[in-house]
Amino acid sequence: MFGGDARAVIVDGVEAWKAADVKEIEDYLAAPAPTTVLALVGDGLKKDSALVKLVAKAGESHTYEVGKRQLPEWVGEQFARLGATADRDACRALVEAVGDDVGDLSSEIQKLATWANGEPVTQAIVEQLAVGRAETPIFAVTDAWGSRDVGATLRATESLLERSHRPRSGELIRVIASLVSHVGRVRKVSKLADEGVRSSEIASRLKIHPFVAEKSAKQAGNFSADELAQATVRLAALDAGAKGGSRLPPELQLERTLVEITQRAG
Repeated sequence: MFGGDARAVIVDGVEAWKAADVKEIEDYLAAPAPTTVLALVGDGLKKDSALVKLVAKAGESHTYEVGKRQLPEWVGEQFARLGATADRDACRALVEAVGDDVGDLSSEIQKLATWANGEPVTQAIVEQLAVGRAETPIFAVTDAWGSRDVGATLRATESLLERSHRPRSGELIRVIASLVSHVGRVRKVSKLADEGVRSSEIASRLKIHPFVAEKSAKQAGNFSADELAQATVRLAALDAGAKGGSRLPPELQLERTLVEITQRAG
């Protein structure tokens, strides 16, 4: 209520409306209440949809979008609006864990800001508390591997196995598959970087998030081409062995492989 008889009515979730709902709004807009401002809020509405065209004809239509490159900055701004602080690493980690859906990000930002209760939100807090779109985030493991920190890689892997809602054996197979995918991506990024291709172009060619391309390029710099090739072969053998191709316990196979592909030669 603005004062007097004027008022604002905000309706969220209009992307789920059916044709009949749009028709009701069309009838209302033919003779709207003169002292009422009606705001319709929706996610993913197409510019050529009947509702968007109707709103543009009767009033004003505005689109709010956040570019993928600006997401960490946007996350930081949302934390600030809630009276919380988060460094750039924490903001990037949240985007990696949750994805680029601003609705999902907003929910996690609200949760983390409330939990922090005035304390800074760090990358460690994000890794511990953030909920990914569908899977437990594995970036703590891949970050440690990319830094060639054997101890951190083993600790992050164990934490991932313990926190998973899946049976431990099933989560172990998922971790291996994720490592195969990640190391393969780093290897592709390494080859393109060696050819002089910039991170922005690498992201476009490989159809990956720009931040993933940047991080992969940084990790690739810690390994030689031969080491990345050997890691790929070693992970393929681990995948086969963990699925019954070896008599060794799968967790022991995983631990040995992580040490081999992470440690520096010599």
